[in-house]
Order: sequence, then C-alpha cells, then structure tokens
Amino acid sequence: MSYQFEDGYPSDLEAKREILEVGRRMYAKNFVASNDGNISYKVSDTTLWCTPTGVSKGYMTDEMLVLMDLDGNVLRGSWKPSSEMKMHLRVYKENPSVKAVVHAHPPVSTSFAIAGIPLNRAILTEAVMGIGEIPIAPYAMPGTQEVPDSIAPFVKTHNGCLLANHGALTWGSSCMEAWMRMESVEYYATVSMYTGNIIGQANELTCEQVDRLIERRTNSGITTGGRPTCRDCSDKDTCQFSTCKGGSGCSCHGSGQAGADDAALIAQIVRNVIREQGF
Repeated sequence: MSYQFEDGYPSDLEAKREILEVGRRMYAKNFVASNDGNISYKVSDTTLWCTPTGVSKGYMTDEMLVLMDLDGNVLRGSWKPSSEMKMHLRVYKENPSVKAVVHAHPPVSTSFAIAGIPLNRAILTEAVMGIGEIPIAPYAMPGTQEVPDSIAPFVKTHNGCLLANHGALTWGSSCMEAWMRMESVEYYATVSMYTGNIIGQANELTCEQVDRLIERRTNSGITTGGRPTCRDCSDKDTCQFSTCKGGSGCSCHGSGQAGADDAALIAQIVRNVIREQGF
C-alpha cells in the first residue's frame, strides 16, 4: 500500500531510504548525540514519513519509521513519533512548498543559538547564495505549542533557523536538500567562530556585493534566505539598501556596541570549544 497520491513527491520507499541516509550522516558528523534530532519527508500533500522518538538517528531501520498526516495522526507504524514533530508540521502548514525538515544539534550552531547570536553577517559568499541569513527563534519549551509558534515567522522567508538554547532547524524541497542546508548552517557558524575570535578579523562583503550574490541566488531558483548584514551597514546614511540594519543596532564589524557585544559572546564560545576539545 502506498500513500503517494501526487506527482512530484518521492515514493514511500524513496522517502524512507533518504531519511535513513540523512540519519546516518547526522549521527556520523556528531550533529546529534544519543537519540536527539528528527527528520521528516512528505510523500503527498497530506502525508509524511518521520523518525521515531527514543531511537538514535544512526541506527534506525525501515520498520521504525512512522507515516503521519499533517494533523499529527499516525497512519502507519508501531513506533511513537517525537513530540517535536509539531515543529515539522508547522513548517509544512506555513509553507506547503517545503517537502522535508531536519532538526539537529550541531555543536557550533547550537553554541550560537545558546549565546543568542544569529548567523547574519555577510562574510561567506556560499552562505549568502545558498542559505542566506539564519535567524534565531525565541526560546520555547520543548514539546509544547510554543516551539512551532516560535519558528512560524521564518518559514516562508528563510531556509532555516536556530532554536534558542536548543539547536537548529532547516527545511527544503527534499530530505537531502534540508540536510545539506543543515551542513551549511554548521559550516557558516564554524567560520563565523574562527574569524570572529581565533583569527580576529572578518572582512564583510559590501552591500553591492551582497546584492549581486542575492540576485544570483534568486536566478538559481532560491527565493528565500533573507539578507545578511553587509559591511556598509556600519553607516546607515551611506548604505543604499533598505534592508540594511545600520547604526548602533547593526552587527557589522566596527559598527558599535551591538558588534562589540557579539564579539564578546563569540569569544566565550571559542574558549568553551577549545577547552572541551582539548586544543
């Protein structure tokens, strides 16, 4: 029996294979510990396969996966889905074009989420073109309605977000795209950490450079991602872009107290990482 009703969706078999593969990659890269994280993949406008609760993502098997509808009803499977599926279901309802969602706890991205620092500086061309800026959803109690409510504002405009004091969430047109975006978020966070403190310098792109990258991003079919903060945002009066934050609230290098506060937080993150990894 198959719940694949619409063209453009993977078959049940294809969806489950991809979920298991992403789970193995997630565990192998230490993006999750123990039984953390969850993955879902739509196979029709109203149904999706998802990972079970209480199982390591690196050791899942086909029969553990659960078929649900968008109201959270279990249609097939003997395992219980995670309470965090509420977060996935909200993504699908807010943006029906999304077909897959990945939630993980990658160490550096999660550290930024704990520190309250969004990934929004235009320092990496690939990040601007691929995922854009990654905002932070406000803290929400796990397993409650607060979690889906916290991410709802970003689902139509961005490709992922950090979850305050929790982890990261990405989505996409396939399970593999959602996973690749998770990898990109962690890489963006790692580069931000290194340039922010270990090297101590990051040359942000100008607003003109950011604009051209976003134009290329749009031409490639990616219409979401927001606009990272550019170098010129340090002076609102000279920046020609309406999305520029500018002034004392701008997080660009050398742009005032907000930048200094972020630098101090990043420094603390780096010290903690170095201490934990024994560098």
